[in-house]
Amino acid sequence: MADCCGGGSDGGTRAQVREAYGRIAGGGSCGCGGGSCCGGNAGATVSGKLGYSAEELEAIPGGADLGLGCGNPGALASLKPGETVVDLGSGAGIDAFLAGKRVGPSGRVIGVDMTPAMLDRARSNLGGYRDRNGLDNVEFRLGEIENLPVADNSADIVISNCVINLSPDKSRVWREIFRVLKPGGRVSISDLALLAPLPARIRESVTALVACIGGAVSVAETLGMAKEAGLVDVSAATKAYPAEAIAEISDPLYREMTAALPPGKTFGDYVVSLSLTARKPRIKEE
Repeated sequence: MADCCGGGSDGGTRAQVREAYGRIAGGGSCGCGGGSCCGGNAGATVSGKLGYSAEELEAIPGGADLGLGCGNPGALASLKPGETVVDLGSGAGIDAFLAGKRVGPSGRVIGVDMTPAMLDRARSNLGGYRDRNGLDNVEFRLGEIENLPVADNSADIVISNCVINLSPDKSRVWREIFRVLKPGGRVSISDLALLAPLPARIRESVTALVACIGGAVSVAETLGMAKEAGLVDVSAATKAYPAEAIAEISDPLYREMTAALPPGKTFGDYVVSLSLTARKPRIKEE
């Protein structure tokens, strides 16, 4: 869940992502939405505002929730026992672990993250997940979401939480999603999207990208990329993203971004939380 940072070339963007989220994984600076890295119980507080139930949060290891998301993709996924799930930008593992509980012992969850320190944190949570749920069906792989370390036509569903907007090549991410899905496979994505262009001061800020805002594109652009990749039944719903509430928890990134907004403007004038669903056509449809 959430790898972000950047500016400059694709390689430079990814290097900054790894650096920023390596610090977050180690309990350093904060990223999208605050999180436990900001101190106290901020991770659970943020996740509760984003649609995670108390029951869900109790089912995951404590170290898996950094409060870095912008929605709850698992709530939209209608996961079924026995399915294979791929989680893009799996972070410390919150969505991967929740998906694992839903698909059960006959199912499988593959979390993909490009930050080694974040993978270490996620893998360190595997024991707690097994102890709480009696399941051993989740794994975490090192990789970029533009080049997924996942076989063709192998996933029943791809989920992601506040990650695709941060990629320097979003169209390629959508093509990769199409590639790894089985015919008839589904997509359930939570992300940030723009209602209006960001002010230049924020758009060009590395801090804004770390805060998972600077890389966002419009709702229409996101839908267009999903369709161009070959996905069908693409639909989206938006709701206000509780950035101000998150800033109050103690996230310095959001406080800094708020200070950069024009007078009288709030994040709600620019950014929304987007829930997108789609599917890969079945062979007979193609």
